Amino acid sequence: MDRATVDATIRTLIEPFNKKEVTIAEETTFAGDLEFDSLTVMDFVAAIEDEFDIIISMNQQAEIEKYGQLVDAVFKSKDG
Repeated sequence: MDRATVDATIRTLIEPFNKKEVTIAEETTFAGDLEFDSLTVMDFVAAIEDEFDIIISMNQQAEIEKYGQLVDAVFKSKDG
């Protein structure tokens, strides 16, 4: 699975959580731009974990602030 496929899949998964219909870019922030609260983050992460059959640790979640960082983290989890 290449990074573009991971990106496209995550873009589909984020749609129901993107209540403000923010245009998603690599630099889009979850807290600032998308205004995700902790519950939304937990639900979104669960959806990603289910879709990709991976685990995103709490430490990883704390480090991921931007959309592009999330795509990279999922890609590395699937690739490695």
